[in-house]
Amino acid sequence: MNDSAIPTVNAVGASARAAPARPTLYLAGFDVFRADAVAWGERLKAACAEHGFEGLYPLDNAAPADISGPALAEWIYEGNVALIRQADAVLANVNAFRGYEPDSGTAFEIGYAAALGKPVWMYMESDAAIVDQVPGRPDPRDAHRTVDAEGYTIEDFGLPRNLMLACAGRIVPGDVFDCLAAMARSGTLGR
Repeated sequence: MNDSAIPTVNAVGASARAAPARPTLYLAGFDVFRADAVAWGERLKAACAEHGFEGLYPLDNAAPADISGPALAEWIYEGNVALIRQADAVLANVNAFRGYEPDSGTAFEIGYAAALGKPVWMYMESDAAIVDQVPGRPDPRDAHRTVDAEGYTIEDFGLPRNLMLACAGRIVPGDVFDCLAAMARSGTLGR
C-alpha cells in the first residue's frame, strides 16, 4: 500500500485521504526586478496552482532588516539556492534582459538546477534562432560564420538561446502561462 492510500483523520474526526503533494517549481527570472515584483510573484504562484504545481518564488523569503550590502547579497544567494534544492523543477524566464541574453542570475539558476539533475523548463517570447535575434554580419574571412559588432561568433545551431541553456531543458515559446500549460499537458516534469 502506498502512502497516498493511507487514510487520515481530519480535525472533525472524519476519514479522509491525504492529498498528494503538488510538484514544486522554483520560479527563476528577472521578474524579481519588476516594480511590482511581489504582486507578480503572487500571480505566478497562483498560475502554478491553477496548473497543479506549487511555485517557489525568490521573494517569498523576507530578508532580515539588519543586513545590507554584501551580507544581504549572500543571504539572498543562500536562500535562492536552498529553494532550488527544495524544488522538484525550475521554471525560468529566459527572455532578453538588459541586452540580447537572459538575466545572468537566471542562467546561473538554470545551470545549478541542471547540475542537481532537476528538470528545467524555460519560456521566451520567440523561438527564433539566436543568430536571427542578435544583429550580425557574415565574417569576411569565413562565409559560414556570422559575427556580432565586436567580431564574436553568433552561434548558429538553430536554437533560441545559447546551447548551454537550450540543451539544459525545454524552451517553450510564449509566456509563463504558456509554459505552465505545456508542463501540465506533458504530464511529467521531464522534458
